[in-house]
Amino acid sequence: MSKYKLNKLKIVNDPIYGFITIPSELLFDIIQHPFFQRLRRIKQLGLTSYVYPGATHSRFQHVLGATFLMKQALDVLKSKGVTITDEEEEATLIAILLHDIGHPPLSHSLEYVFVENVSHEDLSLLFMGELNKKFDGKLSLGMEIFKGTYKKKFLHQLVSSQLDMDRLDYLRRDSFFTGVSEGVVGSDRIIKMLDAKNNELVVEEKGIYSVEKFLIARRLMYWQVYLHKTVVTAEQMLIKVLLRAKNLYAEGEKMFLTPSLQYFFDNKIDSKKKLLDRVEGQIPLEVYSQLDDNDIFVSIKQWQQHDDFILSFLSKSIINRNLLKIEIQKKPFTKKKLDNIRNLAVEKFNIKKDDVEFIVFANSVKNSAYSEKKNAKINILGKNGILRDIAVASDVSNVAVLSQIVEKFFVCYPKGLV
Repeated sequence: MSKYKLNKLKIVNDPIYGFITIPSELLFDIIQHPFFQRLRRIKQLGLTSYVYPGATHSRFQHVLGATFLMKQALDVLKSKGVTITDEEEEATLIAILLHDIGHPPLSHSLEYVFVENVSHEDLSLLFMGELNKKFDGKLSLGMEIFKGTYKKKFLHQLVSSQLDMDRLDYLRRDSFFTGVSEGVVGSDRIIKMLDAKNNELVVEEKGIYSVEKFLIARRLMYWQVYLHKTVVTAEQMLIKVLLRAKNLYAEGEKMFLTPSLQYFFDNKIDSKKKLLDRVEGQIPLEVYSQLDDNDIFVSIKQWQQHDDFILSFLSKSIINRNLLKIEIQKKPFTKKKLDNIRNLAVEKFNIKKDDVEFIVFANSVKNSAYSEKKNAKINILGKNGILRDIAVASDVSNVAVLSQIVEKFFVCYPKGLV
């Protein structure tokens, strides 16, 4: 083996799992590519650090962790007699490594703000396609597994399902960095209980309690971390400040913008086709690959001094964490209450009625920890060889309850207004 090849056998020290070995030279080369390195500059949890100061970890850390868990899962399946070729193993590792490569800045909070009608999953697939060209077609099988079109369905389920390596890593990692211990899941135990039967990913019956805990942990993490009311407020304000800036820019207002941000303000990119077509001499997907958290925060810092009151107000509020007040309840707010708050804001800040939506707005958040849909179930493999859905196999009523969608309604408005 040459010195060049030895240099690619890297070990990464991860705070969750300890030492992680990069499994192959191809994965190492993918990690080194600028498309992938961008993930270092995207926070895993957006503005969640406004509530949990430790939550500043990146998408880069998460995908390396998910890839480590995937290697463990594949080794477990092979040890149980499941046929997985070396090519399939590397392809599955590629699929999980690149599953988040299309995320917008600050992760989920800015989905569809820069590229309309295209999800981060579709963006990830486009990035995979471009990388596949650069690596002479070596990512083709990984793309099939990612899309779920490959014949071995259980490989896709390891990448994307209700019990995939993505979820196992982010729950444990986000729990660690937020300090919310309720999110700790026994990923080792769950992975050791995995198997494949009838081309489906299954969990052996003796792992059922670990799966129950995983589902409960996911529910708790959503309401304590991902959908924490202050996090919801901060991320809604982030969307509003960018929409306000975009509207003002379209009307001819001068403002500071980084080159990447300006490109998406200048050009409406709203389809997968447009992302790959040359626009103003540049390919949108390549410009998108330069867009990260830094573009957003350096722009918002400058907008604090803008002449537009709303843009300045929102920018200062985000930078200084002086967030809007949020009220949250189980049923929608009445039109009378919302109109009253809007009228008070128009009067107090002397703004147009059409502009009040940027600082007074209502919406809802919803979540269910488990879906009982046919193609999304977590299958438990009994000792008799029969498969049962976790909601049926579990001897606690919690799992059935966790499948119910919980929706909460909120309204945000400036403090001291009501």
